[in-house]
Amino acid sequence: MKILWFIPTHGDSRYLGTALGGRQADLGYFKQVAVAADTLGYEGVLIPTGRSCEDPWTVATSLIDATRRLKFLVALRPGLITPAQYARIAATFDRLSGGRLLVNLVTGGDPAELAGDGQFLSHAERYKEATEFLTIWREILARSHRGEPLDFDGRHLKVQGARLLYPPVQAPYPPLFFGGSSPEAHELAAQQLDTYLTWGEPPAAVAEKVADIRTRAARHGRTLKFGIRLHVIVRETEEKAWAAAADLLSHLDPAVVVKAQQTFAKMDSEGQRRMAALHGGHFNPENVREGLEVSPNLWAGVGLVRGGAGTALVGSPEQVAARLKEYADLGLEYFILSGYPHLEEAYRFAELVFPLLPLSLRDKLTQPALTGPFGEIVANTHVPGNEPTLARAAS
Repeated sequence: MKILWFIPTHGDSRYLGTALGGRQADLGYFKQVAVAADTLGYEGVLIPTGRSCEDPWTVATSLIDATRRLKFLVALRPGLITPAQYARIAATFDRLSGGRLLVNLVTGGDPAELAGDGQFLSHAERYKEATEFLTIWREILARSHRGEPLDFDGRHLKVQGARLLYPPVQAPYPPLFFGGSSPEAHELAAQQLDTYLTWGEPPAAVAEKVADIRTRAARHGRTLKFGIRLHVIVRETEEKAWAAAADLLSHLDPAVVVKAQQTFAKMDSEGQRRMAALHGGHFNPENVREGLEVSPNLWAGVGLVRGGAGTALVGSPEQVAARLKEYADLGLEYFILSGYPHLEEAYRFAELVFPLLPLSLRDKLTQPALTGPFGEIVANTHVPGNEPTLARAAS
């Protein structure tokens, strides 16, 4: 299991769907979240893309020197920059970061956003372009280690004598991640990607995706790794966790839910359609669990107003750890998590759930030891222990 966190370059808040409780998302805050993830032992951070986000490559570059081991899962958008130029960008970042780059292919699913970026291809044609894009990108980087040029003449893209003089640290190229739920997306993943990511669907649905992509990949003589993108709401008890989920939506106007769902319905993303189908726009402010707990501890409330990943694991540390293990048992290796607000929840998840993860992972997460005592010294004399208080133990 590899646990990653999230840099909220589209904004962060204590409450969804409102400016109330929002905080300024600037470089200082991004650094706070990145340093927290690095210090706590997360494998890396996902940096999102889209017109509602700051540019992911600029943000990732600004965080290299603030971190030591943290890897950066950065979005690559076919059709916006040429594959040769993206190859140079990726190689440079990988070199400057000491081999800490992971690349996340994002083909896009919002026609309005794509049109604004000058991309007018249909859903099917975008995947054909992405196939050519990845072929060029991968080959340029792979050949850079041997000093060889590339010629490619495709339907959408063409290069002659493409050459990269400074190869990336990781050979043949930084690992490629990708998520998509359509048949075209599954086929692209099977042919060219290294790790397939799914949004947080119930385990049975995830198992079907994994099986389909494994079958497709086998036809090409390939194997893939798998991962999942989820939010997490974990508290000391199940009751507190569901109370926190309710608090997250406590200032949400039902009219905002309707407006958001109308916008999502115009997208041609199969993954977004599947996210919307989980909740069906159902929102009962008096009982946020009703109609939204789509599988044990899997809550679709985030997707009422947030595009993309719209589900969260809600529960006690033991429950959340158990649900993660269920996904791991399906063959998932990467777990890309987030929570609101992202700084505090990075600490909360690490403190509550990391100790319950498999031993090999716990050992990996352990930082170079500083000896105790830990916690605030009581009355300048008494060293606190790890035992629960009598009141907590009694409860």
